[in-house]
Amino acid sequence: MTSMRFLTHSPTPTSCCYVYVVNVILIIITITSTTTLVLTESTRPPYACDSANPATKSLPFCKTELPITRRVQDLVSRLTLDEKISQLVNTAPSIPRLGIPAYEWWSEALHGVADAGPGVRFDGAIHSATSFPQVILTAASFDANLWYRIGQVIGTEARAVYNGGEAKGMTFWAPNINIFRDPRWGRGQETPGEDPVVTGKYAVSYVRGVQGDSFEGGKLGGAHLLASACCKHFTAYDLDNWKGINRFVFDAHVTQQDLADTYQPPFQSCIEKAKASGIMCAYNRVNGVPNCADFNLLSKIARAQWGFHGYITSDCDAVSIMYDNQGFAKSPEDAVVDVLKAGMDVNCGSYLQNHTKSAVLKRKLPVSQIDRALHNLFAVRMRLGLFEGDPTKSLYGNIGPNQVCSQSHQALALEAALNGIVLLKNSAKLLPFSHSNSITLAVIGPNADSPKTLQGNYFGPPCKSISLLQALRGYVKNAAYHPGCADAVNCTSVDIKRAVEVAKGADHVVLVVGLDQSQEREDHDREHLELPGKQEELISAVAKAAKKPVVLVLLSGGPVDVSFAKYDRRIGSILWAGYPGEAGGLALAQIIFGHHNPGGRLPVTWYPKDYVKIPMTDMRMRASPSSGYPGRTYRFYKGPKVFEFGYGLSYSTYSYKLSSPTQNKLYLNLSSSSIAVAAESQQPDSVIVSELSQEFCETKSFSVSVGVENEGEMEGKHSVLLFMKREINNNTNNGGNPLKQLVGFESVKLKAGERGEVEFRLSPCDHLSNANEDGMMVLEQGSRVLLVGEEEYPIHIIF
Repeated sequence: MTSMRFLTHSPTPTSCCYVYVVNVILIIITITSTTTLVLTESTRPPYACDSANPATKSLPFCKTELPITRRVQDLVSRLTLDEKISQLVNTAPSIPRLGIPAYEWWSEALHGVADAGPGVRFDGAIHSATSFPQVILTAASFDANLWYRIGQVIGTEARAVYNGGEAKGMTFWAPNINIFRDPRWGRGQETPGEDPVVTGKYAVSYVRGVQGDSFEGGKLGGAHLLASACCKHFTAYDLDNWKGINRFVFDAHVTQQDLADTYQPPFQSCIEKAKASGIMCAYNRVNGVPNCADFNLLSKIARAQWGFHGYITSDCDAVSIMYDNQGFAKSPEDAVVDVLKAGMDVNCGSYLQNHTKSAVLKRKLPVSQIDRALHNLFAVRMRLGLFEGDPTKSLYGNIGPNQVCSQSHQALALEAALNGIVLLKNSAKLLPFSHSNSITLAVIGPNADSPKTLQGNYFGPPCKSISLLQALRGYVKNAAYHPGCADAVNCTSVDIKRAVEVAKGADHVVLVVGLDQSQEREDHDREHLELPGKQEELISAVAKAAKKPVVLVLLSGGPVDVSFAKYDRRIGSILWAGYPGEAGGLALAQIIFGHHNPGGRLPVTWYPKDYVKIPMTDMRMRASPSSGYPGRTYRFYKGPKVFEFGYGLSYSTYSYKLSSPTQNKLYLNLSSSSIAVAAESQQPDSVIVSELSQEFCETKSFSVSVGVENEGEMEGKHSVLLFMKREINNNTNNGGNPLKQLVGFESVKLKAGERGEVEFRLSPCDHLSNANEDGMMVLEQGSRVLLVGEEEYPIHIIF
């Protein structure tokens, strides 16, 4: 990867700290926003159907007035078998005789356009891109509009990089919408967390933004993508490498019930609501079948049932492992046949390039399967405008380098970090600190002065990057620093004596600890939930020596058991900042000094360290008390927690008032002629949701209103989380229903003392149903309770 670029500065004692830090940002923005683009032959983006090429301009596949389906049919019909096969891999070569340039399907944009894949290179007028917080922190804002705006910026900057000739493709393999099922998962940081509703909403918001759709959806109509988003990894993928078991060979045993209400809903939302143009099938097997060879998954569910119209790529080398590692296919040709007949279209790797022709010659694979895949692939390239002549003269042709790292984009990166950071503890209102330049500060810890750690993984060179230490020095003239650990977060060697000396000399101490990519990443899951090495020893010693209770800042993707700090009175405040991106250092400094009121909420459960006794390979979501299995995520976990899902404090306090114009009883007035009643032996007093009409579900929808009041002294942005839980009684078959389930969330900004109103529209079919053991969503008669904070509102469903 390209090395990090960041700006350091010295404090200016005579200036206001806040204004000074803002000025630093403006200087950086000015520097990065004044580049202009002069296209030369080497910097022009690759494209087909050059109007100046007489050999191709009259071909039907170049005629934009024709439907894309006809254009694709014409193009594919002109290809030889060898040319067809060459296009089935991520690095697709050119077809000179038809004027078709080479194309790279693999580019990355998890939390900003990145050079982590071969499709993007920052080697021209554009040297960097806006680096947003890692997804797990962005999710903590519970703000779908923010997620959408981030997607818009990423799509815009992706198009700018392409127009500038620094990208070989416009298909970006993000977002990662797998469920963060186990706290040890190294890639959990890439996801929106453990809840399928949050994850699905993130997918919809991000994908619509990246692809150029409106926030509500429906603007695109199938054509003219700004960029192409790809939801991954389909499906039930959440283990990388744990105790010798890796993702390439892992066979995830998943119940139909868990698939229906946990693993699949985010992908269904991504396809049905977001209209994603790409899906990636995962390495692992699910119940014995590799995802990329699962016809039921790719063709029946994704395409036929959910209406997917786009391309399906394998994860990299996921086809080869079916023969080489899993033993699922009996030959390389069989592996090729399996994936193409299942519905996969393009192979990240070279396996299809090497073995598809042999499969055809051996009569194992009809050419029609290759044609099917090519139709999906070229249709997406046409939707991106890459077969309409020079793309810089088309719909998105005016997007250039001045829209990369712009002032507004960098401001959004700061906003995302500010709104995601979670205040976990604030005893005696230790935070925020006063703005006085006369205070002295000690900043201690292995993550205090590490800009790279702020980025997480799958990042490119950021517009700027300022560590927390640098940002704090913009507020405080006297800020001493010591890393504490000699070997970064590993912290096998610690200089407690010197760290204690630094702490003793300051009015306030900020400890910055946690994890980095050496502890959690792709292909590396954690084995424990505690802070690495001697970090806890360092924290406790410094807290004991400090003049006042200390502030503890945690950088991590996954949860950490910090119970010792939670209950230590010498540790006054705890902030979790995930991996907060290019503006993360500044965001933390603004929160610590009260220029922003924190309002983030945890998107995952923080478990105690003993949770690691549960095998990571156990995919069950639901608890099994008889066997001692406690379940997973807030929806099913029955055990102690360090911090629960949705937890987060603020410098303000908020009160709620929950009401609904609907009476407590919801009469569905079902008739046997309009529904299919589930067999009494499986789900008594229940109906199958798929048998209810859309009109019926909409008619029975109702509104819930939540009044929110900011009772504090600071303006704050607050996320309202609406949960539903079942009331269990003798007449209700629990059937593994969630302990509670998030049914809606909304973010509201309130001034001190201000009151606002948030309205949720709930459908009994979507929000009050549950999965039965057969994987069917059913609506059961009985009582439920809607929850916001401590407020409750009962709802009784009567058939």
